[in-house]
Amino acid sequence: MSGVLYISYDGMLEPLGQSQVLAYLEPLARDRPIHLLSFEKPEYWARTVQREAISLRMRKAGIHWHPRRYHKKPSAIATAYDILVGTLSALWLVVRYRLTIIHARSDVPALMAWLAKRFTSAKFLFDMRGFWADERVDGNLWPRDSRLYRIAKWFERKFLLSADHVVSLTHAAVREMERYPWLKGRMPPMTVISTCADLSRFRAVNTVKDRFILGYVGSAGTWYLFDVAAACFRQLLALRPDARCLIINRNEHDYIRERLSAAHIPSDRFEIKAVGQDEVPVEMAKMQAGIFFIKPVFSKQASAPTKLGEFLGCGIPCLSNRGVGDMAEILEGERVGIALRDFDETSLRHGLEELIALTLETDIQARCVAAAQRHFSLDQGVARYAEIYSNFDGIQK
Repeated sequence: MSGVLYISYDGMLEPLGQSQVLAYLEPLARDRPIHLLSFEKPEYWARTVQREAISLRMRKAGIHWHPRRYHKKPSAIATAYDILVGTLSALWLVVRYRLTIIHARSDVPALMAWLAKRFTSAKFLFDMRGFWADERVDGNLWPRDSRLYRIAKWFERKFLLSADHVVSLTHAAVREMERYPWLKGRMPPMTVISTCADLSRFRAVNTVKDRFILGYVGSAGTWYLFDVAAACFRQLLALRPDARCLIINRNEHDYIRERLSAAHIPSDRFEIKAVGQDEVPVEMAKMQAGIFFIKPVFSKQASAPTKLGEFLGCGIPCLSNRGVGDMAEILEGERVGIALRDFDETSLRHGLEELIALTLETDIQARCVAAAQRHFSLDQGVARYAEIYSNFDGIQK
């Protein structure tokens, strides 16, 4: 079996690295050598107990970990330095261990992989985690006419044209790339693998619920339209005066309370809790429906929010919006939720009415779980990556 170098700019000591990198690599490492090059933030690296636990977890899985330090400031210089370190490390690891596949997670690692590929015979797997450059514009970090944006888009073109295989989070992003004139007749092989959820943890639990609880899980800022969620909470109390809102969030409690107060939500009608990752499924089991809204900007066509898979895995239908990846197709195509076009009061009220009606359907929990298995199963995601690796093995023979 060909050995793989997996490059992640996200650290393995952070929750994202553990849920969206290690969770995939552990089963993949059963069948082939996996070397992981990651960039760890100093504040996480200083947590010795956690670091040793993650290191032991990787050794048990057979993953060879090559951590490097992440540098933050000054931003452009720090990232350039990390890219240099990552590229040299990648070259050394590929040569030293005779690795034949470089798997790059997102654009910064893709630059390291693309440079390393030019000096080796390794195959390049570009694992897009969205339209990275456009996210920085849509997130107001870069102006669209900036030099940084033009450079990043130039590299994105090089990655897509040089990749031996591309993984996209959504079918919507693939359709968008198919419209790029410079990819006509030059599309690399593509596989859609969404951000998967561990459905052995996020699973439906049959509990007696004596009141309607609408749930919100995760961040309330950046890409999320929490004011729209607050307006929905207000509409919900008009429809169901006995309803409650349960919000699971780590560190934005003051902001959330401020926005709920601005929406005239009484403090006894909602609860905000910060819980550990292991406790999130327990709290979600109390919910009858979930809600979240994401800015429907261009870059979000390539996004697949993990929380959708987690809600559905727990048997919970959702109210969300269109213009974000494949969400609308999944919610409405599978009849497991509502995807709004507009955020005016009438649309929110109708959406809530339809969501409440969905929760009363006898097979809604089973439908949600089945949809989660089809679209967000970690086991299926691992199997698709394994198939891509196996196809590379066949090419190299």
